[in-house]
Amino acid sequence: MAKPESKRGAMAFVAGRPAAAPEDQVNNGSLDPSPSSSSHDTSHTTVAANKSKSGKQTSKDHLSRRTTESEVFDDGTNTFFWRAHTVTVLFILTCALVYVTLLEETPQDTAYNTKRGIIASILVFLCFGVTQAKDGPFTRPHPAYWRFWLCVTVVYELFLIFILFQTVHDGRQFMKYIDPKLGVPLPERDYGGNCHLYDPDNTTDPFHNIWDKMDGFVPAHFLGWYIKTLMIRDWWMCMIISVMFEFLEYSLEHQLPNFSECWWDHWIMDVLVCNGLGIYCGMKTLGWLSMKPYQWQGLWHIPTYKGKIKRIAFQFTPYSWVKFEWKPASNLRRWLAVLGIIFMFLLAELNTFYLKFVLWMPPEHYLVLLRLVFFVNVGGVAMREIYDFMDDPKFHKKLGQQAWLVAAITVTEFLIVVKYDPHTITLPIPFSVTQCWILGMFLIFSWTLWRFFFRDITLRYKETRRRNQEGTGERERHLGNSNNGNGSPATTSGRSKLNGSTEAVRQRKS
Repeated sequence: MAKPESKRGAMAFVAGRPAAAPEDQVNNGSLDPSPSSSSHDTSHTTVAANKSKSGKQTSKDHLSRRTTESEVFDDGTNTFFWRAHTVTVLFILTCALVYVTLLEETPQDTAYNTKRGIIASILVFLCFGVTQAKDGPFTRPHPAYWRFWLCVTVVYELFLIFILFQTVHDGRQFMKYIDPKLGVPLPERDYGGNCHLYDPDNTTDPFHNIWDKMDGFVPAHFLGWYIKTLMIRDWWMCMIISVMFEFLEYSLEHQLPNFSECWWDHWIMDVLVCNGLGIYCGMKTLGWLSMKPYQWQGLWHIPTYKGKIKRIAFQFTPYSWVKFEWKPASNLRRWLAVLGIIFMFLLAELNTFYLKFVLWMPPEHYLVLLRLVFFVNVGGVAMREIYDFMDDPKFHKKLGQQAWLVAAITVTEFLIVVKYDPHTITLPIPFSVTQCWILGMFLIFSWTLWRFFFRDITLRYKETRRRNQEGTGERERHLGNSNNGNGSPATTSGRSKLNGSTEAVRQRKS
């Protein structure tokens, strides 16, 4: 079940060791090189070094960045699971189309045929994409899985573009073709109201306010932030996005009623319990993934059943691991990139609430859940492509395809919200809230100017002044040595003139 790729071979040589041989010892699905094969590995390393000198060199910047990536050892087994099946898929697709054309009678129902034709067109596009689309940075459990989600991303973006070009009434009524229950305005649930943790007026259950908030969204919050942590791979960025979204809910509760929550629901239930616990578990998982050995061997080369089961389970873990080092304060480019990532994350979060509000979808509808599942599968790929593009622009010269599509989807969703309900999003924000946001943006702008402009200018000025002083002192010492060598008195400094000759000063000191 292991797949040989040029990238993987390069990854093993970057680590300073070749890919492990099939005769290496097997321990529950992982490779443990035996002592007897050390000379064999040394010879392979020498051959690889000679080939690397004569062959095409990998980018030095790329190799330096890959120091954050774990070592990978792969025996290069290529099984049926990894081989391309383009002809097989084409044959099956052709047989299905021939059956529909020659053996099946077309119903005399225009609406049914329209739905069927659209679904068939999407399926044909997915078949093409799964077999022919470009691979992304992820390969586990299978590259076809990530190609499938890339094609789903294209289909979803085209669907959003179609909705964007409809009138408000037609767009909302079009949702009935997906589910007849849609297209009806639904009231938003108000999570505010009585915010007492203990309600003495309710003798039956004084803690009923807490139990009322324990709905399906509590595990959804935890699971969502656990997955977001695996995407972002940074504790600080996750906490900033979590706290910022709560501030957004405070700021926009006059637009959407379900943003109106109790204070303890915002900061205790959401930030500390659900989000905080999800981020904590995510960081623990990241630590395990960064320390996990990435040693891959073909399933049929593993003699024990326990090793085979472990190998199948590890097929659903990453092939290798890259530790994200965002370093936002290192330079202006990375700082702006991190700000852009946080902004797009928050916008995508807001789109979840505003889209179901303007398209009249209840929160528990399956389309809302499918959208979240969609972002779970495409978000990790997009973040990896953004990190590669930001961290190593010389090697990754353009933004990745999945990151490009996710950004386009986020913007398109927001444009649909703007078109379908401009009145709601243009409701005036309270003056106190506006002051807080202006103050926050001013602080960010001021820090940016100080950190990347004024501070750098000051440091450069101090460095230049220090070098000039060192150069002046060096020239004075050189001139003094030359004068002493010629028998003429050295030029005395201003302090020496005030204190007398150098010999007199030495006598006074003694």
